[in-house]
Amino acid sequence: MPPVSPELISPRSARVSAARRLAKRNFRGKDRLFLAEGPQAVREGAGHRGADGGATLVELFATVEAAERYPDIVGEARDAGARVHLASEEVIAEISTTVTPQGLVGVCRFLDTPFEEILAARPRLVAVLAHVRDPGNAGTVLRCADAAGAEAVILTDASVDLYNPKAVRASVGSHFHLPVAVGVPVERAVAGLKEAGVRILAADGAGDRDLDEELDKGTMGGPTAWVFGNEAWGLPEETRALADAVVRVPIHGRAESLNLATAAAVCLYASARAQRASGGCRSVTES
Repeated sequence: MPPVSPELISPRSARVSAARRLAKRNFRGKDRLFLAEGPQAVREGAGHRGADGGATLVELFATVEAAERYPDIVGEARDAGARVHLASEEVIAEISTTVTPQGLVGVCRFLDTPFEEILAARPRLVAVLAHVRDPGNAGTVLRCADAAGAEAVILTDASVDLYNPKAVRASVGSHFHLPVAVGVPVERAVAGLKEAGVRILAADGAGDRDLDEELDKGTMGGPTAWVFGNEAWGLPEETRALADAVVRVPIHGRAESLNLATAAAVCLYASARAQRASGGCRSVTES
């Protein structure tokens, strides 16, 4: 079991500098490493294993106070083979990308799954993020997909970086729960999913289909992928044209619209409920 290193006094140490640079996308891509902050994300990272069986969490920085408050997390990190550094609050503030750090910052290996592997698993519920640029929204949609029981998330090449610190925080650990493919052109994503027998629904406020009506007609019990667009301008016409149907979430009150993450949660849960009702949800039929 790797020992806990001496407290890192200087924010200018080599280990701190290596971790701090992961706040930038180009260094994350070069090192294939990202930051996971806070007890929930670090706990999930410590328990996760990659496709090769190797540990995902490779390094943990913790203040003495945080190490005393979360001894189980520190123990799991050590058991996973991560090097654990007891760090000063100044060091944690240097590495962290939050205004009020929680005293735990992990360095994790990339998690993304090849698109072909996702297709081979024959997923029944998928979220496709096309042109989603806000990292907080991307992380929240990932969390919604995880909660709804989706079996995969796909980020197109026009979407935000999956490992942006804000996206990782917003997912609250869901990065470690389900397969995510990144950098997939939207045309390829849709074509591959259709070949795998998945119906493609584009979520758009101006859609010609109503979500309530689709549920009432019983058309949503089969394998489904929801395509979600940009926060400000939605889905471009060429992307909507790729879908089997363009569906709007009905607005029954006076709100002008729903934000991206809220609409995604409504759509994904609608599909999850329809699949359970039709006996088509894998998590039910195999339990």
